[in-house]
Amino acid sequence: MYFSVAGIKGMFLANKKIDNQVKTFITYNKGRDWRLLQAPDTDLRGDPVHCLLPYCSLHLHLKVSENPYTSGIIASKDTAPSIIVASGNIGSELSDTDISMFVSSDAGNTWRQIFEEEHSVLYLDQGGVLVAMKHTSLPIRHLWLSFDEGRSWSKYSFTSIPLFVDGVLGEPGEETLIMTVFGHFSHRSEWQLVKVDYKSIFDRRCAEEDYRPWQLHSQGEACIMGAKRIYKKRKSERKCMQGKYAGAMESEPCVCTEADFDCDYGYERHSNGQCLPAFWFNPSSLSKDCSLGQSYLNSTGYRKVVSNNCTDGVREQYTAKPQKCPGKAPRGLRIVTADGKLTAEQGHNVTLMVQLEEGDVQRTLIQVDFGDGIAVSYVNLSSMEDGIKHVYQNVGIFRVTVQVDNSLGSDSAVLYLHVTCPLEHVHLSLPFVTTKNKEVNATAVLWPSQVGTLTYVWWYGNNTEPLITLEGSISFRFTSEGMNTITVQVSAGNAILQDTKTIAVYEEFRSLRLSFSPNLDDYNPDIPEWRRDIGRVIKKSLVEATGVPGQHILVAVLPGLPTTAELFVLPYQDPAGENKRSTDDLEQISELLIHTLNQNSVHFELKPGVRVLVHAAHLTAAPLVDLTPTHSGSAMLMLLSVVFVGLAVFVIYKFKRKIPGINVYAQMQNEKEQEMISPVSHSESRPSVPQTELRRPGQLIDEKVESQLIGK
Repeated sequence: MYFSVAGIKGMFLANKKIDNQVKTFITYNKGRDWRLLQAPDTDLRGDPVHCLLPYCSLHLHLKVSENPYTSGIIASKDTAPSIIVASGNIGSELSDTDISMFVSSDAGNTWRQIFEEEHSVLYLDQGGVLVAMKHTSLPIRHLWLSFDEGRSWSKYSFTSIPLFVDGVLGEPGEETLIMTVFGHFSHRSEWQLVKVDYKSIFDRRCAEEDYRPWQLHSQGEACIMGAKRIYKKRKSERKCMQGKYAGAMESEPCVCTEADFDCDYGYERHSNGQCLPAFWFNPSSLSKDCSLGQSYLNSTGYRKVVSNNCTDGVREQYTAKPQKCPGKAPRGLRIVTADGKLTAEQGHNVTLMVQLEEGDVQRTLIQVDFGDGIAVSYVNLSSMEDGIKHVYQNVGIFRVTVQVDNSLGSDSAVLYLHVTCPLEHVHLSLPFVTTKNKEVNATAVLWPSQVGTLTYVWWYGNNTEPLITLEGSISFRFTSEGMNTITVQVSAGNAILQDTKTIAVYEEFRSLRLSFSPNLDDYNPDIPEWRRDIGRVIKKSLVEATGVPGQHILVAVLPGLPTTAELFVLPYQDPAGENKRSTDDLEQISELLIHTLNQNSVHFELKPGVRVLVHAAHLTAAPLVDLTPTHSGSAMLMLLSVVFVGLAVFVIYKFKRKIPGINVYAQMQNEKEQEMISPVSHSESRPSVPQTELRRPGQLIDEKVESQLIGK
């Protein structure tokens, strides 16, 4: 906490905490030098005060009142620059006990005790009259006046009835001698205003001979803030009204000395009094923005105290001097983004800042390579103060390099910038049904497909700890039958999206491809929600037409046109693990389903007047064909299709009989993978699923046919 003394430029009182003790210090040069306050030589009764610096001193409370009707516990006035009145105590530190009132009439050099209790002090007649009123919760009727700057006090009665005083206010004006006391006679009475006019005390106005000169000083040093100031002060024995403030008689500048200078930025004052560079400051950095042929101000480590008026003396020695800029090679080159981040968004402006600690920037060539095939050049660093704006059109990690060169050397810096795109959708692709102990592939399909650096977190089966990968697909096996959930979370920057799918696991199951009457294609929007709804309708129709329990049937409508679906016949068992269906049971259910489908007995109403028939395509026993989307492409699919068609023609020609059935197990591709990856038409995006012939039971062809989505 500090207090600015009114009327004296650069003079402050401050309370500082030193070794857990709060002490009061004073400065006359804006904090350049501080010292403790010398305690009074005698107390109020005239007894000597034994107080030796620095172990004992005077400490003041520096709180100023915010209430205009009450004075604070310290006060000064512009028109009475030498007079300071404050409450405080004498001792080793500031205390809230044994508080007395003290006054200084020579701007804080010496102090006198005036009261043993706290009083409010008001300045009248430009400080020529001091009015003191006791701080008390009891009613009072007296106040104290001093006409000699607090050396002596006279007691006056301002009311005949004791008054509870709430506040005191001096009326505005240069010549005011009127004060108003606010209070009440009892706790239940209304406010009382007592107006006190002191004009009758004076019989004349002060003349020139009533004043004497007084020089402002600090412990005898007359030069304060680089000037000597002499003020007019009324002689203490003259009882006259001052009227208008006369101000300083004269002011003359002083010769500059070391005391008029403080340490410059980056410098610290050491025990020997010299200002030396701080450990964190490099004086040569002052010329880092300097160009060859120009000049800069080279600090001496000192700067004159603000508002100091000294002249000549050591002023030239301590003042910063212009110096020619030296030619320097580039050093300390850095390239950063304007927001300090290492990421940017695709298609948006990113601002890059090039920073150089030192070097001849006006004659420096700067080359910036953004890492995406685009580079720019600049002739000086100042033209890049607002940064370099660039838009990345692709996603990835780009190596941004900057090279600076001048005639004395070169420097370079690198920034690895991650350009990302907001992740909008995540879809988990995996089969609806798989065989026990068979390897299953799960793939996270993203939209958009390129969003930058990603982290994948997988939960599958009953595992409690996730599997974390940087790849968007994993393989795993299920060792027990039943329904299992697979969850993937994809982390892209601050965004995390997830998808969960359920997969049925059995030792054996049957798979049948379904087709529909062409009118269904007219109403197929080819979206997952529609396919799920149609799958439930088909399952309901099959259950109603065949009487097969719904637990044995799983229907999945495939994406693309023409509309197709996969019917899975599952070996359902009750929760106790009993009554599990055998292979023969699955064959019987499959034959029943095929028979019903071939009789055109399965149909459903898509909407009033639109009837859709469900037909059977081909039945397989699992595991037969593993369609794992790993390595092959469209060429492999075409080749396999030609081989299978040729084999079928040969069998027809050789044995002259109808093919009993074509068995296929197709691992289904993710619905949204095809929608997200392939922007072509439905007919083009439909996967080509190869089929393998089942000649007779027990001679199943167990081939691995690889398939891959055809898309952009």
